[in-house]
Amino acid sequence: MNNNNKHSSHSHHNHGDMDHSKHEHVSTEEHGDHKDQHYDHHAHHDHSGHGGHEHHHHGNFKELFLKSLPLGIIIMLLSPMAGFDLPFQFTFPYSDIVVAILSTILIIYGGRPFYQGAVDEFKQKEPGMMALVSLGLSVSYLYSIYTVIASYVTGEQIMDFFFEFASLLLIMLLGHWIEMKAIGQAGDAQEELAKLVPKDAHVVLEDDSIETRPVADLKVGDLIRVQAGENVPADGTIERGESRLNEALLTGESKAVKKGPGDEVIGGSTNGEGVLYIKVRETGDQSFISQVQNLISQAQSQPSRAENIAQKVAGWLFYIAVTAALIAFVVWMLIADIPTAVKFAITTLVIACPHALGLAIPLVTARSTSLGASRGLLVKDRQALEIAQDADVMILDKTGTLTTGEFKVLDVKLLNDKYTKEEIIALLAGIEGGSSHPIAQSIISFANQQDISPVSFDSIDVISGAGVEGKAKGHSYQLISQKAYGRNLDIDIPKGATLSILVENDDAIGAVALGDELKPTSKELIKALKKNNIQPIMATGDNEKAALGVSEDLEIEYKANQSPQDKYELVKALKDEGKKVIMVGDGVNDAPSLALADVGIAVCAGTQVALDSADVILTQSDPGDIESFIELAHKTTRKMKQNLFWGAGYNFIAIPLAAGILAPIDITLSPALGAILMSLSTVIVAINAILLRLDPKK
Repeated sequence: MNNNNKHSSHSHHNHGDMDHSKHEHVSTEEHGDHKDQHYDHHAHHDHSGHGGHEHHHHGNFKELFLKSLPLGIIIMLLSPMAGFDLPFQFTFPYSDIVVAILSTILIIYGGRPFYQGAVDEFKQKEPGMMALVSLGLSVSYLYSIYTVIASYVTGEQIMDFFFEFASLLLIMLLGHWIEMKAIGQAGDAQEELAKLVPKDAHVVLEDDSIETRPVADLKVGDLIRVQAGENVPADGTIERGESRLNEALLTGESKAVKKGPGDEVIGGSTNGEGVLYIKVRETGDQSFISQVQNLISQAQSQPSRAENIAQKVAGWLFYIAVTAALIAFVVWMLIADIPTAVKFAITTLVIACPHALGLAIPLVTARSTSLGASRGLLVKDRQALEIAQDADVMILDKTGTLTTGEFKVLDVKLLNDKYTKEEIIALLAGIEGGSSHPIAQSIISFANQQDISPVSFDSIDVISGAGVEGKAKGHSYQLISQKAYGRNLDIDIPKGATLSILVENDDAIGAVALGDELKPTSKELIKALKKNNIQPIMATGDNEKAALGVSEDLEIEYKANQSPQDKYELVKALKDEGKKVIMVGDGVNDAPSLALADVGIAVCAGTQVALDSADVILTQSDPGDIESFIELAHKTTRKMKQNLFWGAGYNFIAIPLAAGILAPIDITLSPALGAILMSLSTVIVAINAILLRLDPKK
């Protein structure tokens, strides 16, 4: 990473202790490496266990399945199953040629994703599920075509495998459709980031007229006007105007930050109430949002270390099947003849491709996805469940994740016996009456909730940098910060809260503690994590004082003033130590680390960008749901392992029998028996998936 320090020496007053100088600016050359590659949202996650490229180019499984279904059914009706005729099957002269033609169409249309997947697996030198399915399809198709040709050329009737071929293809397409439907489509975080920045900017020309220009055409040094409520189009410095800017989505700072001339603003943040004239400081690749996009790209291009159990089992079966078939071929060629050898080798390969294995994982995924959804969990990447159950560390954002992200009155203290608490609240609400400041708004709504009507003030003035003052009923009051009051008050306030003091004639008469409240389930979550041996660390863009308060309350480690780059580096450092990392966050500043972490969990109240970078979404924004996620991860993985045992266990018995290992004592596995066993293991797998349950919510 190239650090252009010319960008990093800006003063950042008024930034709520947020230090943007930590954004390392990536050089344009390096940015170019990432720009041209459109990363599939989860390409880094070896997605869904089938070679990892599922969403890229392997088609829409629903459409593939529904269009292949009629062809497959006709083939199954016209060809006997494993050599014995079922009541619903029928043939007519040349029906075998019809079957051969339909099977050719089916393998070209419906088999395409499996062959593409197999090619990917072989490129990665890791044959797995796709290779195994492709092997089963190819062998059953080619051998069956050969039997049709042989019957017309030599008149010899050899048993074909068209039924197995069609049923295998349909079941595999169905399995993938179930799985894709369960996982849902992943969004694209980079596109969502781009939406935060307006498309056009209002540029102020030398004669003070305004020209609307596409943001892409802005140059460093342009003066732009941003109205109240608009998003800032580019990073810059305020030339004139004052306003409050909401940067919570970008920096994680919990309150709107007041800014005036000389202060810096970030493209994508929202302008509160005033009109601002901003001089453009960074455009394009150098802007804050581009830096975050770049970090997301890097994160998504990192290979995942996730071990996919289904993929591993399929890989072993592939090698076992090929080896067993070769041994069977050689042995039977030596003790019998070539036709016998071919028959045993083909039977072995056809039986090796387990229908049950194709459904083992998708059925559990579908069940676990619907269970998760009933708890407010959207699991976009099923591997997240596999990885989460042996995670070591969970990094949690503070604002909006562990806390509500809204300023609230936490406590009102009486400091003088002349007034009642109600009167103090009425005075507080009255003196803040004219202000749109978030702190003022929270005091006013606190009074409303208590049905206390504000005292009416005759005049209210702002005391620069200290607070407000006003007159009511002949008395002068001030509401000022603790720092402005300057004397120590011996009162007990919630940790991390901001204290404002109500003063009359230089005497403190009351105090109000404001802060960002912990969500009710945050403490439970931390207990659950510790019980599961997952170490919680809080990483926040907020300042040291706010972070310390929450960390003491929850008894966890913390890191304050974290920029997106810092959070990204934190995840990277932990991963480099070999730890499995879960990241929980809600803002743009969490997006790169959500994408880089082994599992990213986004809180739904956050930004679309964060939702797109994550593997799991908490739709109810309740930290307690993370507990359900960990439980779901443990239980789902256990079910998957059981299903793989049933799905693959059948194979470990069937393959040697199909290869003729017990033929000397007259025990061979006829393909018919193989087919029955296969159906049984598929039924067991389906029932086992349905039995997945979560404990009732406390």
